[in-house]
Formats: sequence, structure tokens, C-alpha cells
Amino acid sequence: MSSPCVMAIMNVTPDSFYPGSRVADGNSIDERVRQAVADGAAIIDIGGYSSRPGADDVSPEEELRRVSEGVEAVRRLAPDMKVSVDTFRASVVEGVVSRFGKVIVNDISAGELDPQMIAAVARLDLPYIAMHMKGDPKTMQSLTGYGRDITTEVVDYFRNRVETLQAAGIRRENIILDPGFGFAKTQEQNYVLLKGLHRLVELGFPVLAGLSRKSMIYKALGTSPDEALAGTVALDWECLRQGAVILRVHDVREAVESVRLFNIFNR
Repeated sequence: MSSPCVMAIMNVTPDSFYPGSRVADGNSIDERVRQAVADGAAIIDIGGYSSRPGADDVSPEEELRRVSEGVEAVRRLAPDMKVSVDTFRASVVEGVVSRFGKVIVNDISAGELDPQMIAAVARLDLPYIAMHMKGDPKTMQSLTGYGRDITTEVVDYFRNRVETLQAAGIRRENIILDPGFGFAKTQEQNYVLLKGLHRLVELGFPVLAGLSRKSMIYKALGTSPDEALAGTVALDWECLRQGAVILRVHDVREAVESVRLFNIFNR
């Protein structure tokens, strides 16, 4: 986390919001891994449960099967690649670790949806990405009311949440924060949060920015996820400028080039 890096999204799902991120079989999973490596990803983030608004429920067993297929491919094709598992379920984390060893946990609920998650992460001593969200994927877009400005809400949430995580035994150096662009937030709130991202960085934890091809980009431009790459690149630069150190993206090469240019710019 000493310098910015890129996390490649790989969804072993049939219903993630951007079709370009979906991989449904062994051949497409292998191809996605090879391409992410060739394009310069530092982490591959594997999800088996779509977190798009209104997403259907997936059983823990099916989620673990999907995620395991992705992790196996990374371990086989790129054994030195860091792997992140995008799940809010402790049982999925434990199943993956028992078979493949330690991974990063990317939890959209910061441990709020599964009361066993925090204890499992602490016991297994895993890096933990805690994201801000209200509700769950089915309900989050009905929960966009905030008593104060959105940035203050998110920063205060994490100020309290990291105390809980550390008290449960998760080491400070294992905690990464994600403001949760698009999760229980309106378009205007997303941009207010983006403008104040530096305030989250000031808490002293690495920050992940995940706004790749999201509706805050394509709805603002009146286009679609397929046409949101240029907007993603523009906003990713702003995230880097404010101190984010992980860009979670669908389009790895473009994000890696942005990081390279950002580093040159700073030098």
C-alpha cells in the first residue's frame, strides 16, 4: 500500500451489472486471469455474488463454488498474484482459505451482514477491505437518507467501525477502507463523497476507490456502462489525487496507465 495499484474485477456470476466483468466458465475465467496479469493488475478480486442494486440471492454453497473456481485459476496461472475474495459471508472466506490459503477479504458490508465475519478475519489474520453501505444489495437504494452531509457520515462511520474491527482482533495494518460509491448513495451524494475523499484518507488507512463504469458516471453522461470507460479514467485520476491507493476496475490496462502517469506527474 506504499504506492497506488490496480485491482482487477472478476465476477464469476451471470448477473453483475457490467457484462464485461462476467466470466461464466473455466475458459473465460482463465482468459480473464491471463489478461489481468498481462495488463498489470496487482490484485484480482473474485466475486460470486452480484452486489448490483436488486441482485438476486445466491446460496453460500453456490457462492463458494463460484469463488473457488476463480481462486483456483489464479493460483494455477499466476501463483504470485494477490487474490481478493468479494464476499460478506464468513463461511465463504473460511472455505476459500481452507483450500487455497490466505486471501484478502473484500466485504461490502464491513462485517454488518454476517456477525461471524469479523471474528473469522481476525482469527485467520487476513487483510480486510471494509466498505460503507446501508442495508443490503436488495434494499440499499431505498436507504439514501443521511442526517448530515454524506462525507461526514462515511468518515464518522469508519472512525467508529475501525475501532470495532481492531477490538475484535483485526490488526490495524490489515484494514483497508472503501467509501462504497454507488451503495446506498444518490448520484449527487456520490459526487459529494468523491469531492471529500481526502477526508477519509486522513483517517490513516489505505483507501480503495471502486467507481468503475458505475451509474454515477454513465447516468450523469446519459450513456450506459459500456460507454463509461473514459469517465472512469477521469474520476480514477481524481481518486488518486486525493490519496486513494487501490483502484478497483474492470479495465485494467487503462487504470495501470493512469497510475503510471500519475506517478510520473508527481515526480
